[in-house]
Amino acid sequence: MQLRHVKHPFGAVIDKDCKILILGSVPSVKSVENSFYYMHPKNRFWTVLSALLEAELYTADIPTRIEKLLTHNIALYDSVEECDISGSSDSKITNVIPADIPALIDGTAIARIFCNGGASYTNLIKHHPQLEPITERLPSTSPANAACSLEKLTREWSVILNYLK
Repeated sequence: MQLRHVKHPFGAVIDKDCKILILGSVPSVKSVENSFYYMHPKNRFWTVLSALLEAELYTADIPTRIEKLLTHNIALYDSVEECDISGSSDSKITNVIPADIPALIDGTAIARIFCNGGASYTNLIKHHPQLEPITERLPSTSPANAACSLEKLTREWSVILNYLK
């Protein structure tokens, strides 16, 4: 796998009314190619959110995805602003420059942060330990987490609905 240097190539999905922030770690190769989050066809993020929000997001275009996220007061970004990574493997992230999550959420209604997997959580808490009380790690939707079924992911991720009411 070739080492690539990633400087986050697209902006956060966020507005002042967002109540939760979902954080990934680093955009995958497919996400960088498509200029948006969770664009690897085997990543189950959009399938899980489709089930939870009762909206078809897996096949939706990017503007529709953004509109649905913001309609449901969900912000989306990554915990790493810049790094070196081999392929799209979170276990191969080095030379991390963290995203400024405190500045990102300042002035919003965000009361809870959900990290999509361990790398996202570890990077966030390492660099912004003050956010730990409002942060929760969820199982990764990545195809690398194949041991976790879609049903289990959807059940575990349903906790986000408690903060959207």
